[in-house]
Amino acid sequence: MERRNFLKTTAAGVAGISLLGIPFNTEAASQEIKLTILHTNDQHSRIDPFPDDGRQYGGMGGMARRATLISDIRKQEANVLLFDSGDIWQGTPYFNFFEGELEYKLMTQMRYDAATLGNHDFDNGLEGLQRQLPHAGFPFLSANYDFSNTILNGQFKPYKVFEKQGLRIGVFGLGIKLEGLVGKKNYAETLYLDPVQKAQEMVQVLREQEKCHLVVCLSHLGYSYVGEKIDDRKLAQRVSGIDLVLGGHTHTFMEEPEVIRHDSGHDTMINQVGWSGLFLGRIDLTFQKKTKRKVGVRTAVLGVDNPVLTS
Repeated sequence: MERRNFLKTTAAGVAGISLLGIPFNTEAASQEIKLTILHTNDQHSRIDPFPDDGRQYGGMGGMARRATLISDIRKQEANVLLFDSGDIWQGTPYFNFFEGELEYKLMTQMRYDAATLGNHDFDNGLEGLQRQLPHAGFPFLSANYDFSNTILNGQFKPYKVFEKQGLRIGVFGLGIKLEGLVGKKNYAETLYLDPVQKAQEMVQVLREQEKCHLVVCLSHLGYSYVGEKIDDRKLAQRVSGIDLVLGGHTHTFMEEPEVIRHDSGHDTMINQVGWSGLFLGRIDLTFQKKTKRKVGVRTAVLGVDNPVLTS
């Protein structure tokens, strides 16, 4: 990608999403709620920027720069949520030496609101994960891993509901099948449950019981596969009612989200921002204050190579 920072605007047609103009109309803005969702995936223990030695992405990334970028956005926006879609661990000596403690502590300082588990988050076994969880000041959400017969029983919830100015945002997590990716001893008796079925259950709970206005899936299934293996695209096609699928695992850099439209008229937006903390995904959603109906969306991919937020 030649430009390290770029803004992408997305119009998803007539099904409740329209292009937002900039600057916002002041009168209209007073009748609206703006929600900013920031997201990362597949950080892989990349604490420092990539060396600026002529390599691809040289000088980009780094948790300190990301923290500054996130802080700048929070100063500008009233309602911000920050999520991660798994594989926080594995990839640099920081993980080898500190076993994930540093990653969790830095993410806590950045005030992550929630994350889901990736396959590499099992690399030190369930004991290693249990040992580091106290350093994470944010919840891990997992709807399709059953830890009932493991030492992590009761450690994870399937979903969490956040509230911003009366807007209820339901967030749940889905993980990839561990068999074949992770050694059996590392996930022990963790059971993998059908992600499509669990997603359908989560949508029903979040829409009907929790009365959520927005449903977000933090997915480590992967963006797209040939064949029947469940990925984010198949999930979005088969489960109506999810508004955002924030993905991981395949390290897919998407310049703009993909929108899956259902026969019901509901749209599901899928996004993923590469790997190693090189990019921060940003999705700005606008809702009518009175009805909580979604009326606009604007998306951006921000390269983490400059501590100053550009527009």
